[in-house]
Amino acid sequence: MEYLERIDDELLKRKLRSSAAVLIEGPKWCGKTSTGAQLAKSIIYIQNPDQRAMYRKMADTQPSLLLEGETPRMLDEWQTIPVLWDAVRFAADQRQQMNQFILTGSATPLDEEENEEMEHTGTGRIARLRMRPMSLWESKESRGQVSLKALFDGTQQMGLFESPLTIKDIAYVMCRGGWPGALSLDKEDALEVAVNLVDELVNTDVNRVDGSEKDPDRVRAVLRSYARNISTMTAATTIMADVRANDISITDKTLTSYLRALRRLFVIEDAKAWQPSLRSKTGIRTSHKRHFVDTSLATAVLELNPTSVLEDFNLFGFLFEDFCLRDVRVYTDALRGTVYHYHDNSDLESDLIIRLHDGRWAAVEVKTGSKEIEDAAQNLTELAKQVDTSKIGQPAFLMVLTGGQYAYRRDDGVYIIPIGCLKP
Repeated sequence: MEYLERIDDELLKRKLRSSAAVLIEGPKWCGKTSTGAQLAKSIIYIQNPDQRAMYRKMADTQPSLLLEGETPRMLDEWQTIPVLWDAVRFAADQRQQMNQFILTGSATPLDEEENEEMEHTGTGRIARLRMRPMSLWESKESRGQVSLKALFDGTQQMGLFESPLTIKDIAYVMCRGGWPGALSLDKEDALEVAVNLVDELVNTDVNRVDGSEKDPDRVRAVLRSYARNISTMTAATTIMADVRANDISITDKTLTSYLRALRRLFVIEDAKAWQPSLRSKTGIRTSHKRHFVDTSLATAVLELNPTSVLEDFNLFGFLFEDFCLRDVRVYTDALRGTVYHYHDNSDLESDLIIRLHDGRWAAVEVKTGSKEIEDAAQNLTELAKQVDTSKIGQPAFLMVLTGGQYAYRRDDGVYIIPIGCLKP
């Protein structure tokens, strides 16, 4: 299968130049191994069934043997042999060189206090790279006429930019997801990738992640509740009540352990609340927004397809926000930033707040169609007035991210950008 360039290719190069080792972490099937292999000079596949038992024996006796090879050496799915973390850390100390190791992992290991094989953090030695499924720019489905970097730099020139995606197209790519393996398949077959991923997650992966037995039906019920509450600040108590409607025996502790497992597998990835300085004394809500790493996981667990997802346009709006967040997160990573959300007690909100590490920030509202654009633009300009710009600065830009066709800049300065026109 042809390798499609990833935004993370350059990020990995950058991190290897300044670190002895880089950990690429993210959900299964998002392309971690393929991306790491583009730069690796030697590779060891820990889960190779023909070699797995031998690798474990070597790790039990002398883990440094697994690190021998041309560098950078890639250890794929390293977390199945947690002692390798300390072996890499120690080797980095001894070699005192950059660009030595690439580690990939589709689950975070148990916390240090729960895992005697991981005795030290990798601070200063092992850099981290969070990888997500492919954005529309990476899958060549966004024309990329509008650059997030150019918007921040104030250099974006606007022309007659048109997205290639209709609402029906968006519904399809939303259900298909950004899984690299799906892109070369027939359109109908590609939709099965996310379904298969959810089935494997429910029946196998959640049990492997911490070694505890979890009921598949209960895992699926938790995922369905999360999907029904996608892009909202729904409390865990609400998810609990939702699951308990069909499973009265589930406890708070059990739900917490299930959600923790899903986070460690990089399946759910909530958006944290942005807490800026305000001109007024309005309270800011600090709850996280519920999100998936890829919207296709939500549509798969809800048993939706590209046709049925459009039948409930209210739900489609929440799914579209989650879908846009995936792409904006990928693009923001390339700019060294983080994506938050904002909601205060007066119900003034912004679906996405992009904050770069140099302090620059921008506010984004996500809307599916043109009818909501006016309210969204006014909402953004009001937010810009409420924040204390003497402390955090003026927003670099305000943008409404849409499922529409045309990109343009309003007279009030707010950008209206279709998701099919955006790139890093």
